[in-house]
Amino acid sequence: MRPITVLLPALAVLTACGSNAPAPASGPGKVAVAASDTECKVAASEVAAGTTTFAITNGGTKVTEFYVYAPGDRVMAEVENIVPGLTRELIAELPAGTYETACKPGMVGKGIRNALKVTGEHRPLNADAKLAQATKSYQRYVKSQTDTLLVKTQEFVDAVKAGDIAKGKELYPISRTYWERIEPVAEIFGDLDPAIDGREADLAEGEEWTGFHRIEKDLWIHKDVSDSGPVADKLITDVKTIVAKANATELTPLNLANGAKELLDEVATGKITGEEDIWSHTDLWDFDANLEGSKAAVQALRPVLEERAPDLVRTLDEKFAAAEQALAVHQEGDGWRLHDELSEAELRTLSDAINALGEPISQIAPIVAK
Repeated sequence: MRPITVLLPALAVLTACGSNAPAPASGPGKVAVAASDTECKVAASEVAAGTTTFAITNGGTKVTEFYVYAPGDRVMAEVENIVPGLTRELIAELPAGTYETACKPGMVGKGIRNALKVTGEHRPLNADAKLAQATKSYQRYVKSQTDTLLVKTQEFVDAVKAGDIAKGKELYPISRTYWERIEPVAEIFGDLDPAIDGREADLAEGEEWTGFHRIEKDLWIHKDVSDSGPVADKLITDVKTIVAKANATELTPLNLANGAKELLDEVATGKITGEEDIWSHTDLWDFDANLEGSKAAVQALRPVLEERAPDLVRTLDEKFAAAEQALAVHQEGDGWRLHDELSEAELRTLSDAINALGEPISQIAPIVAK
């Protein structure tokens, strides 16, 4: 795999919201979280219903994540790839109820958990007519993507079960396109996301490895899918389950705002580095899908953003266009160049474009939460 040190400066900018200073003290609507390799110190165990900002500082040596879980490990809000020494903020909309927060050092396992109680009443963000319309618009987009995800994943599974390696390789990046566009929605539902899209390097001890990347390794490294049938069957079963859940759940405006940023983080931490599709090197298919999914979430919120932050809308249009242009030079036919064909200079150009887009997109959630 290509060394990734050339990409680290851009990654630090994308994943940092704040500075190397300690997390700010908790204040109204803001809760400081001190994360380390062994601890997850959340400054408050009870907050008022509505929007809460968590400011997570990683004082450990491992990259970490922070989650807010509802019962059943339904993800209410999350922020991934918090680099050691940096602070990131996460805005969550939480109705009254009982929750758990979790830090995940090394981004594996169930995490270091704390109870969180939310009390009182609040006016949901979706009570705003334009925000409600934005979520409905985006949910229509999710429906369009999940419909095709089912079709293309079934085609991929059928090829694998038939032992057709060439067809499986052809369909692998295509089927994943529809998954990658809506991944933040899929991540809401606990263990289903890693079951479908977990990488071998991210497995916790004792975890079973299934999903797209397990089959990717069989196709490109083992060059043998004779034993891949049960994994393929589980993949389509899990995809059907998550599609049903995704289309039944009611999203919030912050799901869109946070999801748009999460998709860019996915590009920076997996696609540009080549760590996502490590055997097939089809990372640019995922890159394109993440970029499209992020843009779809932002476009759904556009009427609200035009009203509240018109200058930001102009910046977002400019930066999206620049990122799309930087990627477009690597298109080949209906697909993309392989990651291991790109030079470090070409990867740097892509990284810079995503970094430039990541900063204005990070401004959306606070605007939506007003």
